[in-house]
Amino acid sequence: MEIIDYSIVVVYLVGILIIGMWFEKKASKSIDSFFLGDRSLKWWALGASGMASNIDVSGTMINVALIYALGAQGYFVEIRGGIVLIMAFMMVFMGKWNRRARVMTLAEWMVFRFGNSRQGKIARLVCAVAVLMSTIAITGYFAIGSGKFIGEFLQLPEIWGVKPDFIASVIMVSIALVYTAASGLYGVVWTDVIQGVIILLSIFVVIYISMTQYFLPETFTISTPTFDGGFISQTVAREDWVNIFPKWELNFPEESRYSIYNLFGISIFFYLAKTVIEGSGGTGGYMMQRYNAARSDRDAGLLSLFWTVLLTFRWPFTAAIAIMAIVYGNSSGNIIQDPELALPVVVDKLIPVGFKGLLIAGLMSAAMSTFVSIVNAGASYWVNDIYRSFIKPDASQKSLVNQSRLASVAVVAGGLILTLFIGSINEIWGWLTMSMGAGLIVPLIIRWYWWRLNGYGFTAGVFAGMTTAIVQGLLFPGSPEYISFLAVSVLSFTGTVIVTLLTEPTEDEVLSKFYLKTRPFGFWGKIAEQIDPESRASIKKENKRDIISGFISVPWQLTLFATAMVVVLRDWTTFIILFFILAVLSYLLYTVWYKNLDTNGE
Repeated sequence: MEIIDYSIVVVYLVGILIIGMWFEKKASKSIDSFFLGDRSLKWWALGASGMASNIDVSGTMINVALIYALGAQGYFVEIRGGIVLIMAFMMVFMGKWNRRARVMTLAEWMVFRFGNSRQGKIARLVCAVAVLMSTIAITGYFAIGSGKFIGEFLQLPEIWGVKPDFIASVIMVSIALVYTAASGLYGVVWTDVIQGVIILLSIFVVIYISMTQYFLPETFTISTPTFDGGFISQTVAREDWVNIFPKWELNFPEESRYSIYNLFGISIFFYLAKTVIEGSGGTGGYMMQRYNAARSDRDAGLLSLFWTVLLTFRWPFTAAIAIMAIVYGNSSGNIIQDPELALPVVVDKLIPVGFKGLLIAGLMSAAMSTFVSIVNAGASYWVNDIYRSFIKPDASQKSLVNQSRLASVAVVAGGLILTLFIGSINEIWGWLTMSMGAGLIVPLIIRWYWWRLNGYGFTAGVFAGMTTAIVQGLLFPGSPEYISFLAVSVLSFTGTVIVTLLTEPTEDEVLSKFYLKTRPFGFWGKIAEQIDPESRASIKKENKRDIISGFISVPWQLTLFATAMVVVLRDWTTFIILFFILAVLSYLLYTVWYKNLDTNGE
């Protein structure tokens, strides 16, 4: 990096600190201000913030690594999380369902669903603890990815035995923590908007450089890490590498860490199953926080659409970086051995002076926007669902805001400590999405669709799932991801159903209130019979439209992202096919979903 690059980065860092601190006074009024922005934020700001929060450095490094190693097919691996396919569900019905509860957190939602009796309180506490654990784990994952990336450029020395990557992580998260703890969601959203602009500018610059200066040869070599710490090289044909249509099997040598994807068809099936279950079950954390802060059902839909469209640009960017890494490695003879380092190597070696500073600022923006969103949302579970609900119910708003800031610091500290035990960011991401995430998925999905589920069953499912995920991560870290997902899900489902049937149901009055306000579809016949025919018919009509929209939105999002990526791959035949499919799906989505957006809940 040259002086101009460092200057751009410094200006960026100072700028977001100023913007973040500007909202300190507004955020300090109450915890509704601190965590929900007083529910006054515009839908486009929430959508842009969501996009910036989803595009993180760790995830981008993994996405680039998968495209680099597997070719265009690597796109489908990230159905597990990086494509953020949950947005298809949030857009058409899950976003408005969450917003209608008018709560602050997923844990508080448990009281809305199960009542404020013992079962509701237990479900709230267990949910809060589970989400806090996940938040700390995800914070560690993002911190190590950021440290691994930024460490490549700062070239920090080892200090008192502390690794340079960890030092870089501390620097990054400390800057982000300052304005997050000061300004809450106001600061998070508006700094995200600015960071989103920087991210998109960086993406367009990289795509332009890649498409005008870098062209794949007919055959080339890639390298992947082995389980024993070494690396192995393979020769790949360009035609095969750019082909986005997935094969049933891949042929990585057994010693390669990427051999876990050799049963590619099975892997994709489980990634898709996991995402459909996750999407149908809703979400928590910073994603749910955006919907809790939305002003209306219509805003929930619009912010989702804007969020998804902006996320599209992530995929041509990752393909562009992968192509540049391959061309550089093969032309210079310095094949990149670790695919996870493809992104920092390209930025270091191939991005011109000035643009390099912009791109690093953009990637730092991606890292910090994700990080601050997770920290801010995670802290709300301590303050709202544990401290105020069980420790000090009569706490003043000033005390609660102070607790919010302390909780933010504690979450960051826990995440940084966890980074000391994380090796490959791809492996920890796989565990977070396919094991830890599975520990919450089953009870989260059943809560919407089965009236009989009670707070005790939800609690048992979360406890069984999270315990199994932790045991798997500690004792069987090398298990195939789909095996881990199945084991955790089955045990969680078993615990949920058995305990639910052995304990008394939630009161009909609580269930009726939930059903009338949320309007979910599923097994609600017993409760639906208790409401008036006009309301029942209205709910049934809305449900039918939402279900049809869901079947359209999932392939629409997958096709949208893939269409953008094949432009950079210069596979024009595939582009024409995908563009035609996208046009048809877009028309259907407009007709069935968009034209029926309303303002329920204003």
